[in-house]
Amino acid sequence: MPGLIRAVGRTAVVAGTATAVSGNVQRRQAERNAPEAPQQAAPPPAAPAGGDIVGKLTQLAEMNASGTLTDEQFAAAARKELLGQ
Repeated sequence: MPGLIRAVGRTAVVAGTATAVSGNVQRRQAERNAPEAPQQAAPPPAAPAGGDIVGKLTQLAEMNASGTLTDEQFAAAARKELLGQ
């Protein structure tokens, strides 16, 4: 009887290992054969709404920090936004 239990146990281990390996092979083949989804670029940040002064000032400050606007240009644009011109 112990020989029979050992044989059944060994068969179970072999069958379990074969199932795991087969599953991994199928998964890798599916990944390899799957069409690649085109990657979309991140949408540009939304422009602030017309009455959103804080958003506009934040956008201007980011442009100033990145070097797109000089300090003078930033000050003039911020003044324009704050005065509503």
